[in-house]
Amino acid sequence: MFQRVLPRHLEIIYEINHRFLETVRERFPGDDARLARMSLIDESGGKAVRMANLACAGSHAVNGVAALHTDLLKKDVLRDFYEMAPDTFTNKTNGVTPRRFMLLSNPALAELIDRTVGEGWVTDPTALRKLEDVADDPDFQKNWRRVKLDNKHRLADLIQIKTGITVDPESMFDIQVKRIHAYKRQHLNLLYIVSLYQEIKKNPDIDIVPRTFIFAGKAAPGYDLAKRIIKLIHSVGETVNGDPEVAGRLKVVFIPNLTVKNAQRIYPAADLSEQISTAGKEASGTGNMKFAMNGALTIGTLDGANVEIREEVGEANFFLFGLTVDPISALKSSGY
Repeated sequence: MFQRVLPRHLEIIYEINHRFLETVRERFPGDDARLARMSLIDESGGKAVRMANLACAGSHAVNGVAALHTDLLKKDVLRDFYEMAPDTFTNKTNGVTPRRFMLLSNPALAELIDRTVGEGWVTDPTALRKLEDVADDPDFQKNWRRVKLDNKHRLADLIQIKTGITVDPESMFDIQVKRIHAYKRQHLNLLYIVSLYQEIKKNPDIDIVPRTFIFAGKAAPGYDLAKRIIKLIHSVGETVNGDPEVAGRLKVVFIPNLTVKNAQRIYPAADLSEQISTAGKEASGTGNMKFAMNGALTIGTLDGANVEIREEVGEANFFLFGLTVDPISALKSSGY
């Protein structure tokens, strides 16, 4: 298809590849396996252009988007290119702007922080560390909780309008908002909800914190599994929300049409941020940052920028679970 649609481009890519592989030969003489791996043209099966290889060959700098991601690029995904030109590899962790996701989305929290530590944190987020000095102050805690509860009331109003489901703002808002994808594991969260539901059914007197599970996210048009996951969320929600035995203790909601406008209502209302992707799969993630800067606690794997968030907030404030990258790799290579 490339040849038919862009014949001249393909000629140029062939020429780039010829010159590039000459350079590789000079650097690693006699290593034909490396030449085959680094070639800009994949010749296993039908020919294809390896766009990542082309990008690396043509770039002065290659950056990962989280410390873990950069490490994986060097050790695994682009190892040959790293060994050839290590100085071109750098890390630039993704970021989000507090101007949109705090000042605009959560003005009450921004105002509370302004009053507490001054306004400089907007352009210098390290100034937020001053909040640690007042973390145990009863007045600050009371104001913080009031802001969070007001935001939860606003999200509850949006949920009522969008879905017709009534949720309790006093319950824990346990939120997973991101693209619907197998590696992000919305299905794992759903299995937990099902297990919690069955636990209540077996033991109606069980003491659990009332919890509202909130999902949102888009599926790629052709991604059948993702659409099935959305259907499953709705099906589990219908069962849970329609059962009087769990009323007041469990709710499941899928907020349709995840736009920035809707997201700006969701992030400030979160008590718990679900960041449970299979370790090694998430390059960085930015929703994890938006939740964290709005005061949600994170439950998650050591994946993407979760690693750096955990370093910043402290291990005691991050609920860690799941295998890390190396054991997952070992498990996969053992045939799992």
